[in-house]
Amino acid sequence: MFSKQSRYATVRDAEWVDGKGRNIAYKRIRFIPPAPPRRGHIITEGERLDHISYFYYKDARRFWRICDANAVMFPDDLAGDFGRKIKIPSAQE
Repeated sequence: MFSKQSRYATVRDAEWVDGKGRNIAYKRIRFIPPAPPRRGHIITEGERLDHISYFYYKDARRFWRICDANAVMFPDDLAGDFGRKIKIPSAQE
């Protein structure tokens, strides 16, 4: 359902049966794990979170680690905020 790099890859699956007896599969709630920062990064014009993730982790798909460390749900919540210092955690949980 999700790639191995997804923040939802380790979240357990669950099922719910609706009023018509249909099984509805879903992911349980993902609680944001602690992501202590290892360093800071100041966003420059034109930078995107996947660029920053690739720079620090050599994997653009690990952008969600930066989202977790900065308590944002969506990468766009950090994009375009030029001059803002963001937290960069380790690549691993």
